[in-house]
Amino acid sequence: MYQRFSNTLAILSLLFFSVSYAAPMPTPAAPVIGAKSYLLVDSKTGYELAALNADESLAPASLTKLMTAYVVFTALQQGQIALDEEVTISEKAWRTEGSRMFVEVGTRVTVQDLLLGMIVQSGNDASVALAEHIAGSESVFAEMMNQHAAALGMHSSHFRNATGLPTENHKTTARDLATLARAIIKQFPEYYKWYSVKEFTYNDIKQSNRNSLLWRDDSVDGLKTGHTDDAGYCLVSSARRDGMRIISVVLGTSSNKARSDGSQALINYGFRFFETRLLFKAREEISNARIWKSANEYSRLGVLEDLYITVRRGSYDKLESKLDIPAIVLAPVAAGQPVADLSISLNGEELLNTPLRALDDNPSGSFWQRVKDSVSLWFE
Repeated sequence: MYQRFSNTLAILSLLFFSVSYAAPMPTPAAPVIGAKSYLLVDSKTGYELAALNADESLAPASLTKLMTAYVVFTALQQGQIALDEEVTISEKAWRTEGSRMFVEVGTRVTVQDLLLGMIVQSGNDASVALAEHIAGSESVFAEMMNQHAAALGMHSSHFRNATGLPTENHKTTARDLATLARAIIKQFPEYYKWYSVKEFTYNDIKQSNRNSLLWRDDSVDGLKTGHTDDAGYCLVSSARRDGMRIISVVLGTSSNKARSDGSQALINYGFRFFETRLLFKAREEISNARIWKSANEYSRLGVLEDLYITVRRGSYDKLESKLDIPAIVLAPVAAGQPVADLSISLNGEELLNTPLRALDDNPSGSFWQRVKDSVSLWFE
């Protein structure tokens, strides 16, 4: 049996009152951009703002290097390699075709320079050099890429190399790429900043970032372009305005201009018609629950990480919440243990469902406390 509480969601927290507001702004259809596939999501919540064939399996071209970078960033974070560590360039890396940062065979290049060469210049040679340095060979590195992809929930992706050069069964989807972009932004903020670097010079050769949105829109600060005959022109981009970050994945357009214009249109659409708000701060008390047979009579309930929600602009104050707390909760209840369920809905449609967790340890009470509560429970 549950105790049920319903109320209207106020601006910053769930308050137990209801008021009337003007109707929210109508949301038009997303722009038509001439892509095979696209997906627009909020970075914090993953909420889907617009989509076209988001689960279609397609060749990713150099967007592959987002996963290559993710594996390298993970190795850096875990202390397996260091930014100032030097990598000896193999003949295979030197000979890799396509875009290059122009490293020379037998030279020693730092991990940081190779990362910038891969991220800014889209260097295939840099990608192979990093893969060989971490895994011993590009093929083993590709296995690591697939393992990380699986761990991230990228279930429609399969990588065969570190560069994105065309090969059989090297595929991903717009949805998986959005998942990957969100992970890079959240897990590696210290390295994500390199995706906004507009140009990089190595070996006296200066090359510009191929993401033209970095020059067009000051709110755009990443991520990566891609192009092959098979994949078409692709772009994963991210922009931040007024505290809200949007990720756009555009695959299979006909030109550089088409991918940039299409991405810009989607980004503008997302910011114009949607907003992301903070519902509750981490470890903020949202409610409390009676803990029977506990040393503490009540336990504070909340969330362990900041909780955000994405909604259509103008609809935030129309949200409704329902809190389900079991009528009887018995000790012991450890801090972090789920105790209640919070759901948020709009016009009868559930938008979010999350557990509320105990914010305190609630150990079993004394013998007399347990006996007293046992007797009291007979009358519940």
